Amino acid sequence: MSKISVVICDDQPLIVSSLKLILETDPEITVVGTAENGAQGIQLVTDLSPTIALMDIQMPQLDGIAATAQITRATNTKVVVLTTFNRDDYLFDALDAGASGFLLKNTDPETLITAIHQVAAGHGLLSPEVTLKLIRHRSSGTESTIGHSDHELLETLTERELQVLTELAKGKNNQEIATMLALSEATIKTHLSNVLAKLHLRDRVQGVLFAYRVGLIQ
Repeated sequence: MSKISVVICDDQPLIVSSLKLILETDPEITVVGTAENGAQGIQLVTDLSPTIALMDIQMPQLDGIAATAQITRATNTKVVVLTTFNRDDYLFDALDAGASGFLLKNTDPETLITAIHQVAAGHGLLSPEVTLKLIRHRSSGTESTIGHSDHELLETLTERELQVLTELAKGKNNQEIATMLALSEATIKTHLSNVLAKLHLRDRVQGVLFAYRVGLIQ
């Protein structure tokens, strides 16, 4: 099996060194480069085509949000945002820019390594803390986040697809959803692909946020 290649983008050398040490304790992960700002990160991703870019948000010259947008638009590299969580709105902006996952910088090493494997396998990732706090932040005091187009898109889903989306938003993986609905995992994957296509969403992370936004999950 080929290794998961990672580029680390963070302007704090101590954090970069720590992340590199943690990730490379896993024999299936290799850190192929580090960058201290978004512009360098984009250049490294362009040159090296890593599996994942581990991205800080607040960096000089070009921040992580702008870098994420350029990387996801122009390459196949997936972006995982790693943040101190001091600006909730940045995380939503990063999601809109195409990030596949969010983690806090106080995440334990085992969770970080698991997250890298999950995103590399094509699964979006939102830690429970990030999911709850960010959704509350975005939706508090406003109904404008729920547009008519969202509800119109929701109506295109079949009853089974709606069930799959709801269970996805509860944090269940494909195997757990398959067990709950008494279906094969392959069938769940097909339903999920249909859901994302019908709702014009990039990945599971956007599916979770869509479900919260339209009120499937409270």
